Formats: sequence, structure tokens, C-alpha cells
Amino acid sequence: MRKKDRHELIKKLILENPIRNQGELMEYLLEYQVSATQATISRDIRDLKIIKTIDESGNPRFELFQERKTPTEDDDIKRLIRMSNDVIVKVDTVQFMTIVNTLPDNAHLLASVLDDLSSELIVATMASFDTIIIISRTPDDAQKVTTFLQDPTQSSIFK
Repeated sequence: MRKKDRHELIKKLILENPIRNQGELMEYLLEYQVSATQATISRDIRDLKIIKTIDESGNPRFELFQERKTPTEDDDIKRLIRMSNDVIVKVDTVQFMTIVNTLPDNAHLLASVLDDLSSELIVATMASFDTIIIISRTPDDAQKVTTFLQDPTQSSIFK
């Protein structure tokens, strides 16, 4: 199956089923005779900007992150604010770094949005499964990033 067709099927499956992890997604794909490696599914999840949210029962669930086709910088900041509210669990500052804990499997998406927006307060981001390390030049810059991520509606680090 072509990548484009697999992506369309994955979107359909996520919209129609409460898929909680990559293993479940792979099982649903097998029902359609689509075999893919875990690495391929991980790339598909990243490419499709699939996030893990918590459903009304308190269980994790894959969801398509909604965005416009041609976002402006203002739209990107609004997307960051929405995403921050949905996926950030905790934000701390350690010297010149901001440590962000997210819901599982969402750190790379949030880091990507931060990288796309580009702030002079952020030198680099590193993301894992559920943690982002944001490196700033100074402790003061890191504190500004932390303050923004704790409540992005009150300030902005993007000019």
C-alpha cells in the first residue's frame, strides 16, 4: 500500500475507533491487510500530527491534531496555545533550561511547533516520548519561556 493511502486509512481508523497505542493501530491496519513496521507507524503518526489525548473515560486515545492548511504565524501561535492546554502536564525551569512534561507521545509534536515558530529566547529543543528540554541562553530567558508555557494567553515569547 502506498504511503498516501496508508495515511488516509490511518486517519479514517483514528476518527472511527478509540485507538490507544501504536500496537492497536497496527492491529486495525492488519484487518485491512496492511502490514507496517513499528518504525513506519511512528513516522506516520509524526507525519499526520497525531496526538494522544485523554477521552471522557480517562483513557488515552489517538486523535488527529487539527490545523489549517496554510497557517499564518498568528495561527501557529494559537495552535501552540491550544496544544499547550491539551498536552502539557508540567513546566519547570532549571538554570537556562525549561523542562516540559507532556502527555505520552506528544513531546515531539509540541517541540516541532516551538521550533517552527522560532523565538530568540529558544536556542534549541530536544524531545523524547513525554519530555521536552528547551535550551535558552540565560536563566532569565528560560524563565520567560516557562512563564509563557504555563499560561500562553498572558504573554508571548514570539515577536
